[in-house]
Amino acid sequence: MKTEDKKAAIVAYKERKAVIGIYAVRCLASGKIWIGQSTSLDTIQNRLWFTLRLGNHPCRELQLAWNNGTSDDFMFEELERMDDEDLAYVRQARLKERVAHWRSSLGGLAI
Repeated sequence: MKTEDKKAAIVAYKERKAVIGIYAVRCLASGKIWIGQSTSLDTIQNRLWFTLRLGNHPCRELQLAWNNGTSDDFMFEELERMDDEDLAYVRQARLKERVAHWRSSLGGLAI
């Protein structure tokens, strides 16, 4: 890759718009659902799968389910995308409200 191409790729990465929202991780074998929120919804699945494969995901119950099954037993699902708020505290409050809604609706556990 040429230097100009690398620079253009870096600029494009920095200028990309953040995708904010709520997601679910479903264990097809057990039927359990974990619900989480992210300010980078487009990259969270890679981060989750990476930490689960390494065995150091902070959600112990999810990590245990992963260890007892295979990666094919798990499904990532985007539940809701949200508009990017200019004020961080408004965005965080809205995310907190919507994740609580989804957890109660689906009977999901916290990630």
